[in-house]
Amino acid sequence: MSFRLPVGRISGRTLASIAALTRQGPFKKALAAVVRAELGIDAVRQLGREARGPVPFGIEPRRARASHARASEELELPRANGWPRSAREITAAYRDGGASPETLVARAISGARSLAERKPSQGPLCGYADERARHEALASAERWARGAPLGELDGVPIAVKEEMDARGFPTRLGTSFMDEQPATRDAVFVERLRAAGAIVIGQTPMTEYGLSPLGVNSHRTMPRNAHDTSRLAGGSSTGAAVGVALGVFPLALGTDGGGSVRTPASFNGIFGLKPTYGRIPVTGHGMYGGTSVVHFGQLGATSHDLAIASDLAFGPDDGDPPSLVAPPFEPGSFVRALRRGVKGLSIGVPEAEWKRADAEVANLGRAALDALAREGAKLVPLELPLTAHAAAIGYITIAVEARAALRAVEVDHWDDFGADLKVFLSGVDGFVADDYVDAQRIRDQLRSEMQAALRDVDVLALPTNAATAPTITDSEARSGIIDTAALDAACRFVFLGNLTGLPAASAPVGKDGAGLPVGLQIVGDAWDEACILQVLGHLERIGAASSPKPRDALDLLG
Repeated sequence: MSFRLPVGRISGRTLASIAALTRQGPFKKALAAVVRAELGIDAVRQLGREARGPVPFGIEPRRARASHARASEELELPRANGWPRSAREITAAYRDGGASPETLVARAISGARSLAERKPSQGPLCGYADERARHEALASAERWARGAPLGELDGVPIAVKEEMDARGFPTRLGTSFMDEQPATRDAVFVERLRAAGAIVIGQTPMTEYGLSPLGVNSHRTMPRNAHDTSRLAGGSSTGAAVGVALGVFPLALGTDGGGSVRTPASFNGIFGLKPTYGRIPVTGHGMYGGTSVVHFGQLGATSHDLAIASDLAFGPDDGDPPSLVAPPFEPGSFVRALRRGVKGLSIGVPEAEWKRADAEVANLGRAALDALAREGAKLVPLELPLTAHAAAIGYITIAVEARAALRAVEVDHWDDFGADLKVFLSGVDGFVADDYVDAQRIRDQLRSEMQAALRDVDVLALPTNAATAPTITDSEARSGIIDTAALDAACRFVFLGNLTGLPAASAPVGKDGAGLPVGLQIVGDAWDEACILQVLGHLERIGAASSPKPRDALDLLG
């Protein structure tokens, strides 16, 4: 018996019918064949012996240089461009008496609810912390009145993705069936920002188990793109990105296993940072140890918001062994990196990868790089052959690791999975026995290739995504979708940072002809987030990167 799958996007009854067939062995093989071909996995298997290293016994990030000391131009911090409101603007208003934490926190929660009432929804929260946030805002206001704030985030509203523990919220990972019992402890990431006075106003929705980069989840009312509700918002940190882009909060905590911070940041026109693997301990992750590519990261209104969160959140924790190998850093060093400027900075440009992006995406990204070159940065063309296969290696890695993590869950909850997740898992079941190990051998060579490249340049520059946000209809949002072309366009360039563990960020560098934001991705050496922030800060300083204001934005200080 043979099967033929529909061409292009699959949703609705067709998707449901395919999901119903996923228990049949012959169908799984046919499904796997399609997935392998469309996502470049078969092409990876055809690579020669030179592309493969030994079976790796560690995934710690590989540092290219022993030192990253650089002279600073000591420039002014990048000025906020007026949108979205940054944490620095909010705390300046508190300091000057122009606003109070009680008012802004109440306005943020009310605004989030109003956005959720829109059709289609742009609501960035799936859970609200009304009472707790009100009490914390009152305490913050008292500290500001005494002139004794806890820090640069005291009284600033933030939100937390439902993939990490936050006291008072269940950690449900985008599912319909996980325990609704609220977490009793914060993830370390959340705990560190709360200690600095940040106020968690709610929890943001994500795609089911974080396995879609597009922003569709039939179990949630997912928010649409902040700039066009006929478009997807990206995932899996979907609500986090929409909330920042619409001005509900200037900072959100997310996770990134295959671009899940950077893709929604790019699609919605904001800043997003995935630090080095281990920089932010994942103690308190809802599926700890589920994959080797998941990082905690932050989405922010400005480069300064990312830098503040980095200074507060980075550092080891005994509950997360990979975090224990991270080198120490000076407090405040990431904010100071924004002052450096880019004179003498070398930026590697993998030319073959740029040619794989849509023309408008590539043109806007290159215009931003040209602006940096006029400021004294040096653009260095590079050839990185294995980078072309990073996405395919990433698909194999995250798919097989997630499949193993969900094997026990499936026993009791297969019928609770969304149709798109059922099709995804069944496709993975059709992979051959050595796919995963072979992919890890190529991953090892990719890590070496990147390490060699970063000995000669300070950072690499790539498009964040190959295309801007894809379309979505109401019926597709309700049923879920399978769209390998859109998936690959979202993931083509972002998996590089997850497979290597290297830090990577997205900066908004303009809009295409349809009015959709475009992101520029900067990838740095292991543990060198400061250099990435240096670049993002200067892009913002010279006006080459800024967050566009959506029509339906909420101005907390307006």
